[in-house]
Parts: sequence; structure tokens; C-alpha cells
Amino acid sequence: MIDLFSKFDSTLARADRLISAGIVPYFRELQSRQDVEVIMEGKRRIMLGSNNYLGLTICPEVIEAGVKALEKYGTGCSGSRLLNGTLDLHMELEAELAQFLQKEDAITFSTGYQSNLGIISCLVGPHDYVICDRENHASIYAACRLSFGKMLRYKHNDMTDLENCLKQVPETAGALVVTDGVFSMGGDVANLPEIVRLAKKYGARTMVDDAHGLGVMGPGGRGTAFHFGLEKEVDVYMGTFSKSLAALGGYMAADKRTVSYARYTSSPFIFSAAIPPPTAAIALAALRHLKAHPELPLRLKALSEYARAGFTARGLRIRESAMAYPTPIIPIYTYSEEATFVAAQKVYEAGVYVNPVIPPATPPNEGLLRTSYMASHTEALLDEAMDIIAGVLVAN
Repeated sequence: MIDLFSKFDSTLARADRLISAGIVPYFRELQSRQDVEVIMEGKRRIMLGSNNYLGLTICPEVIEAGVKALEKYGTGCSGSRLLNGTLDLHMELEAELAQFLQKEDAITFSTGYQSNLGIISCLVGPHDYVICDRENHASIYAACRLSFGKMLRYKHNDMTDLENCLKQVPETAGALVVTDGVFSMGGDVANLPEIVRLAKKYGARTMVDDAHGLGVMGPGGRGTAFHFGLEKEVDVYMGTFSKSLAALGGYMAADKRTVSYARYTSSPFIFSAAIPPPTAAIALAALRHLKAHPELPLRLKALSEYARAGFTARGLRIRESAMAYPTPIIPIYTYSEEATFVAAQKVYEAGVYVNPVIPPATPPNEGLLRTSYMASHTEALLDEAMDIIAGVLVAN
């Protein structure tokens, strides 16, 4: 028998090599609020690596809601939603989410990752099929394994390959097609009209992970399905509070029957402690702020277009946004793993924080710097950041 821990060696040796080379891109220490400018490891950095798309982590009314909930309810629920952990605050949040997304009901989970685990693992059984885009989030893949269903993967946004997968599902099995609405690394948008059409053709259900779509796309920021006018056609929405809604947690929105089934069968929901009161209050306040300010997603779109044009004008190759929508996720190609880490380090030292992304989160030899934007950025700040990035990358 080999030592269970022997597999640690290669991973830790690789980390040590990066540390020795001075290009460790992870676990940067943030010493200020999550904003367009931050103090990170003692220095000012322009933040182009946050998913705080609407800038609501520093919104005074959102912060105040969290403080008031802390004072009223205390620090936590100390139990699961099934037992002692359901607050009126949770019920209010779920009701307003369902109303906003024009679904009959909604259920909340403690994290976005856990939301996918909880939804897919209860909807897909051992004799069912779950069909995934190859660039779906890692939590979707983990959920597929937890479900014990058979997983089929189709090439990224390739509808011919999706149809080939659907044809493999036996008549006696159920199937769920799951896709990111906005893909988290590439920033491109799912071909939802064709996904919905094919799913209906073969009798499959559809689920959209809209973690990066809520607050970003669609009328009032309602997400990818609304952008395409398919809000009544998508069976299940999943989303998170940790991005546009400035908190932590996630949700599922669907018809009452589906949500009720999840409440009584989803193990990650049943056996996890409830979202803490301040966190639920923050998510609810952020949702209300979004409803009151539908101009925020439009401002975010304008800034995303500005950044895309700015990078192109500066001679940088960016990944274009599929389905013709300028999402606030703009990847800049750096190709090899080493080049990606070196570029991220140089950009960081020059005063801009971006996220380096390497395989398996990208295809082989397609490492990139993932930049992302907030509605609270200014054009002047973006120009400063783009000049820094171009100065590093174009020069090399």
C-alpha cells in the first residue's frame, strides 16, 4: 500500500517553484473594502479581478441592512433551514427572488457552489442523464458526480454536439441540460435559444447557471434567459449572491413543484446551516437596490464596451463575447502557463490586479488574464488600468 499523502509532493513542489521564482499569483492579501481601487499587500491596486459587478459591496444602504440584521437576529442561525434555521428574512428573500425572476418559487443555499450541488444532485437520479457544456463551472461537474446520473459533455457552445448528446439519451431516461448563462472564464454567452429548442425537441429539461448573468444581462439585470426572452422556457435558474448581490449564498428559482421537491430531497440544503442573518439581509438589500436602479446593468454594459474597445485599440488580443453581448468578463490571451503567471505578476507590481487563468480552467495553451468590471468603475480609471496592462503585455 502506498502512502495516501504521497500525491502531495508533486503539487507542493510546483507551488514551491512558483514561490522561488517570485510569481505566486494566488492568495493575495486584501486590506481594504472590495472596491474599484483597493489596498492589497500594502499598495494601491486598480481592481480588475472582482465579480462585484454592480459595486454594491460598498453601497451604504446594503451595508446598513447587514448591520441591522446582525443587531436584530445575532450572528447566525445555528441550524439547518429544515429544522431551527429558517428566519422570516430567508422567506422574504426567497419570495422577492421568485418575483424578480418571474418564477413561482425560490429556495436559497449557503453558497453558490452548494446551490449547484443541491439542485443537480436532487433533480438528476442514478438512471438519468445530465448534459453539460464543456466550459461549465466546476461546481456543475461536482454536482453531476454527486447525482450519480450519467454525464454527457458537449463542445463549448456547439449545438450540433449538444444534439448528438441528446440523441444518446434512452427513451426510458430523463435528461437535464445544464449551461452557464455567462461563462465565468471566457465571458461569452450561452446559445440559449438553440439550447432550449433542442431540449424541447428531445423532451429534456433545461437549467441555467446565471451566477455571472444576474445583474449583468436582461431587462433590469434579470439575467440571460430574460435577455433572450426565454424566461418562461427555462425550467430552472441557479444563481449566486456573491457577485452582483454583494453577499454570499445562492438560489434556485423554478415552479413551486420543483422547488418543493428540492426542499425535501436536496441533501446540501437539508444538512447545511442556514445563511447567516446579516448575509441574507445584505443579499435582499442588494436585490432591492438593483430593482430600484435598473440603470446599473446598462452602465456596466457601457463600461464593458469601453474596455473591449480600449484593449483592442492598444493592440491586445481579447476573447470576443459570443452571442454579441459585451459582458464584464474580458479575457486577455497570454497562452502558456509561465507567460500567464509572469504577466499577472508584472501587471500586479505595476498597480493592477487581474486573475491569471490556466488549464484546466482553460483549453490547453490558452492561458489568459481574466479581467472583470464593475458599474462603479470610471472611464478614467479604466484608461489608467488599460495603459498599465498594455505597457506590460505589448512591450513583451
